[in-house]
Amino acid sequence: MTQPAETMDTHVLQRTADHLAERYTGMFSPETIERYVFESYTTLSRTAKVRTHLASTATHFADSRLRALALAEGKIDSPVPQVLFVCVHNIGRSQIAAALLSHHAGNEVEVRSAGSLPQSEVHPLVVEALAERRIDLSEAYPKPLTDDVVRASDYVITMGCGDACPVYPGKRYLDWEIHDPAIEDLDGVRAIVEDIDTRVQKLLTRIRD
Repeated sequence: MTQPAETMDTHVLQRTADHLAERYTGMFSPETIERYVFESYTTLSRTAKVRTHLASTATHFADSRLRALALAEGKIDSPVPQVLFVCVHNIGRSQIAAALLSHHAGNEVEVRSAGSLPQSEVHPLVVEALAERRIDLSEAYPKPLTDDVVRASDYVITMGCGDACPVYPGKRYLDWEIHDPAIEDLDGVRAIVEDIDTRVQKLLTRIRD
Protein backbone atom coordinates (compact mmCIF):
# COMPACT_ATOMS: atom_id res chain seq x y z
CA MET A 1 0.00 0.00 0.00
CA THR A 2 1.31 3.44 -0.92
CA GLN A 3 1.96 5.67 2.07
CA PRO A 4 0.21 9.07 2.23
CA ALA A 5 2.44 11.94 1.12
CA GLU A 6 2.33 13.47 4.60
CA THR A 7 3.60 10.22 6.15
CA MET A 8 6.41 9.96 3.61
CA ASP A 9 7.33 13.60 4.24
CA THR A 10 7.47 12.95 7.99
CA HIS A 11 10.02 10.19 7.41
CA VAL A 12 12.09 12.47 5.16
CA LEU A 13 11.96 15.31 7.68
CA GLN A 14 13.02 13.05 10.52
CA ARG A 15 16.01 11.83 8.52
CA THR A 16 16.81 15.45 7.70
CA ALA A 17 16.70 16.40 11.37
CA ASP A 18 19.06 13.54 12.22
CA HIS A 19 21.47 14.58 9.47
CA LEU A 20 21.43 18.25 10.50
CA ALA A 21 21.94 17.24 14.13
CA GLU A 22 25.26 15.75 13.07
CA ARG A 23 26.19 18.87 11.10
CA TYR A 24 25.39 21.20 13.98
CA THR A 25 26.72 19.01 16.76
CA GLY A 26 27.77 21.15 19.72
CA MET A 27 25.80 24.14 18.46
CA PHE A 28 22.16 23.15 18.83
CA SER A 29 20.33 20.33 20.54
CA PRO A 30 18.63 17.62 18.44
CA GLU A 31 15.30 18.91 19.77
CA THR A 32 15.97 22.44 18.50
CA ILE A 33 17.00 21.13 15.10
CA GLU A 34 13.93 18.90 14.84
CA ARG A 35 11.72 21.86 15.75
CA TYR A 36 13.33 24.01 13.04
CA VAL A 37 12.88 21.30 10.42
CA PHE A 38 9.21 20.61 11.12
CA GLU A 39 8.41 24.28 11.68
CA SER A 40 10.00 25.14 8.32
CA TYR A 41 7.90 22.46 6.64
CA THR A 42 4.68 23.70 8.26
CA THR A 43 5.44 27.31 7.34
CA LEU A 44 6.17 26.56 3.67
CA SER A 45 3.17 24.22 3.39
CA ARG A 46 0.81 27.12 4.07
CA THR A 47 1.52 28.68 0.67
CA ALA A 48 2.79 25.73 -1.38
CA LYS A 49 0.75 25.02 -4.52
CA VAL A 50 2.73 21.90 -5.37
CA ARG A 51 3.73 19.60 -2.53
CA THR A 52 5.86 17.16 -4.54
CA HIS A 53 9.19 18.61 -3.39
CA LEU A 54 7.97 20.30 -0.23
CA ALA A 55 10.02 18.14 2.14
CA SER A 56 13.27 18.79 0.27
CA THR A 57 12.50 22.52 0.05
CA ALA A 58 11.79 22.61 3.78
CA THR A 59 15.09 20.80 4.36
CA HIS A 60 16.97 23.54 2.50
CA PHE A 61 15.07 26.27 4.33
CA ALA A 62 15.69 24.73 7.76
CA ASP A 63 19.40 24.33 7.03
CA SER A 64 19.64 27.95 5.90
CA ARG A 65 17.86 29.14 9.05
CA LEU A 66 20.07 27.04 11.32
CA ARG A 67 23.18 28.41 9.66
CA ALA A 68 21.83 31.95 10.11
CA LEU A 69 21.09 31.25 13.78
CA ALA A 70 24.60 29.85 14.30
CA LEU A 71 26.07 32.98 12.72
CA ALA A 72 23.85 35.28 14.78
CA GLU A 73 24.86 33.54 18.01
CA GLY A 74 28.56 33.52 17.15
CA LYS A 75 28.76 29.73 16.98
CA ILE A 76 30.29 29.87 13.52
CA ASP A 77 32.19 32.62 11.73
CA SER A 78 31.67 33.86 8.21
CA PRO A 79 34.59 35.25 6.19
CA VAL A 80 32.16 37.26 4.02
CA PRO A 81 29.39 39.82 4.66
CA GLN A 82 25.81 38.57 5.06
CA VAL A 83 23.20 40.37 2.94
CA LEU A 84 19.43 40.04 3.25
CA PHE A 85 16.86 41.39 0.78
CA VAL A 86 13.27 41.70 1.98
CA CYS A 87 10.09 42.54 0.08
CA VAL A 88 6.44 41.74 0.72
CA HIS A 89 5.90 38.48 -1.15
CA ASN A 90 9.47 37.35 -1.96
CA ILE A 91 8.41 36.55 -5.51
CA GLY A 92 9.89 39.55 -7.31
CA ARG A 93 12.07 42.39 -6.08
CA SER A 94 13.97 40.59 -3.31
CA GLN A 95 14.46 37.50 -5.49
CA ILE A 96 15.83 39.66 -8.31
CA ALA A 97 18.21 41.51 -5.98
CA ALA A 98 19.48 38.35 -4.31
CA ALA A 99 20.06 36.64 -7.65
CA LEU A 100 21.88 39.62 -9.15
CA LEU A 101 24.11 40.15 -6.11
CA SER A 102 25.01 36.47 -6.06
CA HIS A 103 25.73 36.66 -9.79
CA HIS A 104 28.03 39.68 -9.49
CA ALA A 105 29.69 38.90 -6.16
CA GLY A 106 30.10 35.15 -6.31
CA ASN A 107 31.68 33.97 -3.07
CA GLU A 108 32.39 37.52 -1.84
CA VAL A 109 29.05 37.68 -0.01
CA GLU A 110 26.41 35.33 1.37
CA VAL A 111 22.96 36.37 0.18
CA ARG A 112 19.45 35.61 1.41
CA SER A 113 15.99 36.87 0.55
CA ALA A 114 12.67 36.74 2.37
CA GLY A 115 9.14 38.12 2.35
CA SER A 116 6.98 39.59 5.07
CA LEU A 117 3.97 37.86 3.47
CA PRO A 118 5.48 35.24 1.13
CA GLN A 119 3.44 33.75 -1.69
CA SER A 120 3.69 30.36 -3.35
CA GLU A 121 6.17 30.77 -6.21
CA VAL A 122 8.56 33.22 -7.85
CA HIS A 123 6.80 35.33 -10.47
CA PRO A 124 7.18 33.68 -13.91
CA LEU A 125 8.15 36.93 -15.63
CA VAL A 126 10.90 37.47 -13.06
CA VAL A 127 12.22 34.00 -13.82
CA GLU A 128 12.06 34.78 -17.56
CA ALA A 129 13.74 38.18 -17.30
CA LEU A 130 16.63 36.79 -15.27
CA ALA A 131 16.96 33.77 -17.58
CA GLU A 132 17.64 36.30 -20.35
CA ARG A 133 20.71 37.27 -18.30
CA ARG A 134 21.67 33.60 -17.87
CA ILE A 135 20.63 33.62 -14.22
CA ASP A 136 18.67 30.52 -13.26
CA LEU A 137 15.86 30.92 -10.72
CA SER A 138 14.33 27.48 -11.29
CA GLU A 139 15.29 26.35 -7.78
CA ALA A 140 14.30 29.59 -6.04
CA TYR A 141 11.27 29.65 -3.74
CA PRO A 142 9.58 32.29 -1.56
CA LYS A 143 10.69 32.24 2.08
CA PRO A 144 9.11 33.87 5.11
CA LEU A 145 11.01 36.55 6.98
CA THR A 146 12.38 35.03 10.19
CA ASP A 147 14.20 36.62 13.08
CA ASP A 148 17.27 34.41 12.67
CA VAL A 149 18.09 35.60 9.15
CA VAL A 150 17.78 39.24 10.17
CA ARG A 151 20.05 38.74 13.17
CA ALA A 152 22.66 37.02 10.98
CA SER A 153 22.77 39.84 8.42
CA ASP A 154 25.28 42.65 8.10
CA TYR A 155 23.19 44.44 5.45
CA VAL A 156 19.37 44.42 5.37
CA ILE A 157 17.76 45.92 2.27
CA THR A 158 14.01 46.38 2.40
CA MET A 159 12.04 46.82 -0.79
CA GLY A 160 8.49 47.95 -0.21
CA CYS A 161 7.74 45.93 2.94
CA GLY A 162 7.35 48.90 5.28
CA ASP A 163 8.16 48.30 8.94
CA ALA A 164 7.85 44.51 8.79
CA CYS A 165 11.58 43.94 9.27
CA PRO A 166 12.85 43.99 12.87
CA VAL A 167 15.65 46.43 13.61
CA TYR A 168 18.79 45.35 15.44
CA PRO A 169 21.79 47.49 16.34
CA GLY A 170 24.93 47.03 14.30
CA LYS A 171 23.14 46.25 11.03
CA ARG A 172 23.24 48.45 7.96
CA TYR A 173 19.67 49.09 6.82
CA LEU A 174 18.76 50.41 3.39
CA ASP A 175 15.34 50.93 1.84
CA TRP A 176 14.95 50.81 -1.94
CA GLU A 177 11.80 52.23 -3.52
CA ILE A 178 11.23 49.92 -6.46
CA HIS A 179 8.10 49.15 -8.51
CA ASP A 180 6.46 45.78 -7.92
CA PRO A 181 7.13 43.46 -10.90
CA ALA A 182 3.93 41.54 -10.14
CA ILE A 183 1.92 44.31 -11.82
CA GLU A 184 4.19 44.72 -14.84
CA ASP A 185 4.49 43.10 -18.26
CA LEU A 186 7.79 41.58 -19.39
CA ASP A 187 9.22 44.91 -20.57
CA GLY A 188 8.31 46.44 -17.23
CA VAL A 189 9.98 43.60 -15.37
CA ARG A 190 13.10 44.02 -17.50
CA ALA A 191 13.22 47.70 -16.52
CA ILE A 192 12.89 46.77 -12.84
CA VAL A 193 15.69 44.22 -13.20
CA GLU A 194 17.89 46.92 -14.75
CA ASP A 195 17.07 49.33 -11.91
CA ILE A 196 17.85 46.71 -9.25
CA ASP A 197 21.03 45.68 -11.07
CA THR A 198 22.34 49.26 -10.89
CA ARG A 199 21.57 49.44 -7.17
CA VAL A 200 23.07 46.02 -6.49
CA GLN A 201 26.34 46.93 -8.19
CA LYS A 202 26.56 50.14 -6.13
CA LEU A 203 25.87 48.09 -3.00
CA LEU A 204 28.64 45.66 -3.93
CA THR A 205 31.05 48.55 -4.38
CA ARG A 206 30.06 49.81 -0.93
CA ILE A 207 30.57 46.36 0.60
CA ARG A 208 34.00 46.04 -1.01
CA ASP A 209 35.20 49.45 0.24
